[in-house]
Amino acid sequence: MRARIAVLSLSVFLGAGISSAQNVTPAAPAIPQVDYSTVNCAGFVADQKVPDGIRLISAEQSNYKITFMRGDYVHINRGQDKGVRVGDRFSVVRPDKDPTDVPWFKWQAKLMKAMGTPYVDAGQLRVVNVQPKVSVAQVIFSCDYMQRGDILLPYQDRPAPPYKDPAAFDHFAPVSGKPVAMLVAGKDYTQVYGKLSPVYVNLGSAQGVKVGDYFRIFRYQGSMAETVPQNRGYQYSVYGFGSAPARYEWNDLPREVIGEGIVINVNHNSSTMMITSLRWRSGERMRGSRKLLMRAGTGLRGHRWICRCRRPWSKSCEGRRGRTP
Repeated sequence: MRARIAVLSLSVFLGAGISSAQNVTPAAPAIPQVDYSTVNCAGFVADQKVPDGIRLISAEQSNYKITFMRGDYVHINRGQDKGVRVGDRFSVVRPDKDPTDVPWFKWQAKLMKAMGTPYVDAGQLRVVNVQPKVSVAQVIFSCDYMQRGDILLPYQDRPAPPYKDPAAFDHFAPVSGKPVAMLVAGKDYTQVYGKLSPVYVNLGSAQGVKVGDYFRIFRYQGSMAETVPQNRGYQYSVYGFGSAPARYEWNDLPREVIGEGIVINVNHNSSTMMITSLRWRSGERMRGSRKLLMRAGTGLRGHRWICRCRRPWSKSCEGRRGRTP
């Protein structure tokens, strides 16, 4: 009798458990975010000089090591006298310069100068030993090599913005009248970009850009401002390969929407953007903006930036306010 009661109780308990499980609402899928390495290794452009009082001055095995990576112990020029404590964390950066000093489009150097100085994100350190005048820190995260003289900044967490649904990309999106900027350069001064490439845009917090904003990337045909030589009128006529019955200038033809990118870091007059989608097939790439000078005003009118263009652009970034839905 007791055995029957026990079996009946167990059956009732299991039945209730199964019914409860069937009534549970499944959790909504998590929205993916930009990964930690991308956010913290993309570099940035600053219009103000980065404080450079704290420096990496040497390291263990410095008699033969010229660069330092994750796991190495390095020495910094701050100690107990400056309030450094064990466990303090620093970001390591250094100013960057194009080793070739060759512009890839006509106004690239002027635009970069207006944006500020590009900086490399080299990695992060954690202090493990403090002495009166100097401290020892271990490299806990590497983006690039570190070297003597690199600048240390107190670590600040960079938010990782969520992606939006890539299915929302519109190849034939009309001109919206929203903020317009220029894709000026990329990390390590590369001039060819693909999906997940970090690039630098000449709009920043002064113009209302925020981390998580999206930019639509596009270009127009018909400019002559590229470093690569072009035949005038190439958009409608190529010698020996046909021509249109009339002239079509840049503003007579539809713009070419190339892709989209998400803002992962913002400074006063610039933003770091990661390209999230390209409409081209695998193996094709996106060139840096090459054909126009676009000057974005610093004024803000409602939710629109005041922008002025001197010449037709070949590739620009049209801001689309709002985060991932």
